[in-house]
Amino acid sequence: MINVLKEIKFKTARSGGSGGQNVNKVETMVEGYFNVQASQLFSSEQKDLINKKLANKITDEGLLLVKSQTERTQLGNKEEVIRKINTLINHAIIKPKKRKPTKPTKAAKEKRIESKKKKGEIKLDRRKIIF
Repeated sequence: MINVLKEIKFKTARSGGSGGQNVNKVETMVEGYFNVQASQLFSSEQKDLINKKLANKITDEGLLLVKSQTERTQLGNKEEVIRKINTLINHAIIKPKKRKPTKPTKAAKEKRIESKKKKGEIKLDRRKIIF
């Protein structure tokens, strides 16, 4: 598990939503920016994986952008941004396993054919009887 805290740039802004007067004067929303290409924590292969899997969260400048305004304090939102970025990146750098194609077993084939025969018999019974 890689911690990217050292490479995250933070920006604060006023949160929206309910909260009364406090919302209008305190900058509690935190945006975290992580430059994937400039990072020294990952190999080029891992950077490509991150860019591919998190493409919808990466800006045109190549920055991974994560926001948080759920907490009432700036520090709480900052911790939330760090947690989100760490989680996103750690899930993104996991390589998907290659699928090994398999064939159905003999028993599975027989079961499939048997069920097809049963269906066919049921459909035969639905036909009109000709005298």
